[in-house]
Amino acid sequence: MTGAASGIGQATARILARLGADLVLTDVAPLAETQKQIEALGLRSTPIQGDLTDDEFLKDLVERARPFSFAHCAAVFSRDTWRPELSARARFDLLMQVNVRAPMILASACIESMAERGGGFIVLVGSAAGRNGGGIGGGTPIDYAASKGAVHTLVRSLSRRGVGRNVLVNGVAPGPVETPLARGLDFPPESLPLGRIGQPEELAWPIAFLCSPAASFISGAVLDVNGGAFVG
Repeated sequence: MTGAASGIGQATARILARLGADLVLTDVAPLAETQKQIEALGLRSTPIQGDLTDDEFLKDLVERARPFSFAHCAAVFSRDTWRPELSARARFDLLMQVNVRAPMILASACIESMAERGGGFIVLVGSAAGRNGGGIGGGTPIDYAASKGAVHTLVRSLSRRGVGRNVLVNGVAPGPVETPLARGLDFPPESLPLGRIGQPEELAWPIAFLCSPAASFISGAVLDVNGGAFVG
């Protein structure tokens, strides 16, 4: 799984470990804390730190992991203060590489690998921003919203490619979640039906469900997990 160093990815790693999965974790950030949390459960994981914009790394990741399930939780979020050394165009390209191109390449490769071994499960993390164009409250940058809309389209396209080979591809679309990605964003409690934003574990459980045989008759779905803030 990608994006395992923090946020939704880290929470998903903990949940999958609790359910007995052998985990291969990747992130551009160090994975020591996630490993520590998994070891505290009496389990082990395999960290592979690397950059999702590196094609050789992407190829190596699938070949080394050979997963039964694959969850793409990694994402970047553009702000004026993010990677200030890069031009606006370069930040846009980086965002699209991580949020769209990497899951397209990894999931496509996973379909081939999983199909050879009888099937599997793939979950891509989208966003409510990909549903309504601006996220909850409408303050989400347009490039991020566009990237997550593309992720939802990937789910449907990859499902068509994989389902006949017993590889089931689905997605989740989070609303506001308390993660490093959302740090600095303002979500007034009165604007949210539950009066709060979500916790990473509240996304991790649906992802884990879609990564398991419990979801054996679901493919091409994007599950909205947003506390009722967006209903479409």
